[in-house]
Amino acid sequence: MQLQNLTPDQLLTTTRSVRKRLDFSRPVEMDVIRECLEIALQAPSGSNAQQWHFIVLTDAEKRKALGAIYKRAFTIYRKDADAANAKRYGNNPQRMEIQKRIVDSSTYLADHMHEAPIHLIPCMRGRYENAKTVGQAGAWGSILPATWSFMLAARARGLGGAWTTLHLMFEQEAAEVLGIPFDKITQAALIPVAYTQGTDFKPASREPLDSVLHINGW
Repeated sequence: MQLQNLTPDQLLTTTRSVRKRLDFSRPVEMDVIRECLEIALQAPSGSNAQQWHFIVLTDAEKRKALGAIYKRAFTIYRKDADAANAKRYGNNPQRMEIQKRIVDSSTYLADHMHEAPIHLIPCMRGRYENAKTVGQAGAWGSILPATWSFMLAARARGLGGAWTTLHLMFEQEAAEVLGIPFDKITQAALIPVAYTQGTDFKPASREPLDSVLHINGW
């Protein structure tokens, strides 16, 4: 497959959460997903334990079931999202408009999640609800870099996705759909994957660096 003509900096700054521009009508070849996952496996993991697993879901009925779980979780989230955004950004009309667009596109994705030809569910061995901070940091820090590497590799191949976690409100139900041994395996995300409608993504608007930068202490 021909890769997108992107420099490393362009790849890192234009890999967006894609929702409305996912092409649900175009199949995604499993060979392409495997290429992306091979790259993902080069990511770091704590003590080189490599305790990751990746479920690639193509079955339409299971995608429908997982999509329904996600939609139920999103409905709960959406009830509070508008109020939370108004409280946080009410004095910043520009940021408020951005947040409204994000909620709108997120609603679209919740309605169409099941239509994505691929659902990727990154997982890790173990349960971490009761782990101390150091244990949780090591666990999440050993699955999230690999998952992001997958998304970067996917972007380079004309694929897009959105990092979502709301289905984890009902993680055990999702585990039953996917045949995951819930007491031994933790799910980290649910990423719908599809080819994108166009590949001309741009860097997102971000708060100024100096508003979050601390040198030699807080």
